[in-house]
Amino acid sequence: MKIALLDDNPEQLEKNQKFLSTLPIEIVTACTNAKVFLQEVKASKPDVLVLDLNLGDSYMTGMEVAFELKLPVLFASSNTPEYVKEMERLKREESLCVDHITKPFTEHEFQKTFTRFLQEVKFFWNQHYVTLDLGKQKRTKIAIESIVYLVADKATGSESNNKQIYFTNRKAENLIDFSFSKMEDKGMLKTQFITIHKSFRVNVNHIKHYNKKEEVIEVEVFNALGKLETMKLPVSENYQSFLKSFRK
Repeated sequence: MKIALLDDNPEQLEKNQKFLSTLPIEIVTACTNAKVFLQEVKASKPDVLVLDLNLGDSYMTGMEVAFELKLPVLFASSNTPEYVKEMERLKREESLCVDHITKPFTEHEFQKTFTRFLQEVKFFWNQHYVTLDLGKQKRTKIAIESIVYLVADKATGSESNNKQIYFTNRKAENLIDFSFSKMEDKGMLKTQFITIHKSFRVNVNHIKHYNKKEEVIEVEVFNALGKLETMKLPVSENYQSFLKSFRK
């Protein structure tokens, strides 16, 4: 996994890097400034954060950075007890893995805490993410909950096994060489991704409304302009009974 470190103390930042150097991870960002850190992680795309809480400047606290990035986070700070309620809120509201270790700590203490934390992250990572081939980007890690629906891509020909995939937080993409029959093998279970039509598989958590008269469901997707847009998707007669609970 790719790790990003933020600590306003250069010596402590160097220590944390050294402590992690023997573990099977890749440090992709290490900063002493929150503003620079936020800029760098846009390119480095870390999986996990290790953050100090009080950063010695007025730009942002480590907690604010965590809420901004919404990634699994280990807080390594001298004042963690003061932030326990906010940590609980971060974990509860964003459904993230969150842990902390209080300074000062030894290398052994930090490594044990981080290793245990990483085990938890990996467990939930496997539960909540899928790896998909999107366009020219091979093996892209995608949060399952960000997927709204998949549709057979008629433009390129469904016989090619390509699909279109729509999201809550990124523009629609081509899903390359993907079969509806193998969705569960990828981790997209039938209990969550339901069939509404032979060409559509929809994340049930994103169904906003079912209109029986029009025989459509409404979902919101991220469009090409970077905004959420309501889409109406057709529902075949065979699949309408389940959707009655969504009718308003």
